[in-house]
Amino acid sequence: MRVWAIFKKEIRLYFTSPVAYVVLTIFTLITGYFFYAIFAFFSQISMQAAMNPMMARDLSVTDGVLRPLFQNVSVIMLLMMPLLTMRLFAEEKRSGTIELLLTYPVRDGEVLLGKYAAALALFAAMLGLTLLYPGIVAYFARVEVGPVLTGYLGLFLLGAAFLALGVFASSLTENQIVAAVATFGALLLFWILGWTTDFAGPGLSKVLAHLSVLDHFENFAKGVIDTRDVIYYLNFALLCLFLTLRSLESKRWRG
Repeated sequence: MRVWAIFKKEIRLYFTSPVAYVVLTIFTLITGYFFYAIFAFFSQISMQAAMNPMMARDLSVTDGVLRPLFQNVSVIMLLMMPLLTMRLFAEEKRSGTIELLLTYPVRDGEVLLGKYAAALALFAAMLGLTLLYPGIVAYFARVEVGPVLTGYLGLFLLGAAFLALGVFASSLTENQIVAAVATFGALLLFWILGWTTDFAGPGLSKVLAHLSVLDHFENFAKGVIDTRDVIYYLNFALLCLFLTLRSLESKRWRG
């Protein structure tokens, strides 16, 4: 019940400030532009393939439109997720309301879950807006439902991990800009870890590949659910939330 109250408070704060509207608008415009560019290119290739049956046989709307779209959306999320989490705890610290919140008869874990759930709900709304794009594709061609659902599952798990890291960064500072930049820097680091696997030794390359958030998303974009990828994102999110809880508890101890 107390988690629900905090959740409603955070959702209200999102929509009584420009944050939710700006993020939703920018996210929709950028993903819409990428979808238009990818779909227009695929349409052009399809018209050229109509004169070449051998080429047309290899064309797939799932591989040609939806998979690149999911990959581009994941890049946009890398830029947008810090904006959803930067104020969650940093603003409370800056205004001094974090002390009041932690003295209420509510556990630190309930505060954390309420705030994290609100950010996750707003992110789910962002993803929901992009469902229009597979719908447009389905109007013109047959779309495989399985890869679409798998792609969205991957995006949701990726976003949940990003948000958990952002919440942790926000709990460490009272400056929203610092929280956003720290979140983006940390996410970018985990993003590019997989790029160096070809230059690392056999043992280190496996470690880097396992830690890379990008490598674990590839299977989802291809329409494949690997339990190792699911466990990775869940563990990533849970570890960040655990560290956030420790950060909040240290604040209570320090008074």
